[in-house]
Amino acid sequence: MPADRRRVVLTDEGPVLVSGPVDLVLADGRRVTSQRPVVALCGCRRSRRYPFCDTSHRTKVRATTGEEDDRC
Repeated sequence: MPADRRRVVLTDEGPVLVSGPVDLVLADGRRVTSQRPVVALCGCRRSRRYPFCDTSHRTKVRATTGEEDDRC
């Protein structure tokens, strides 16, 4: 893969995986950098480390059934 391209993987039950390092621009204009080889980005906005995933999506509970839902 050329150096200027990044691989993005959309997962069914968790974060968006991006091959790094990456520079992110958030909606409010802030810039965040990660030097990791693969960066897990939060898709559910439950992460305390947003925009990075901290696996908070694993504890999401459905309001109607009370069952755990592992998806973002």
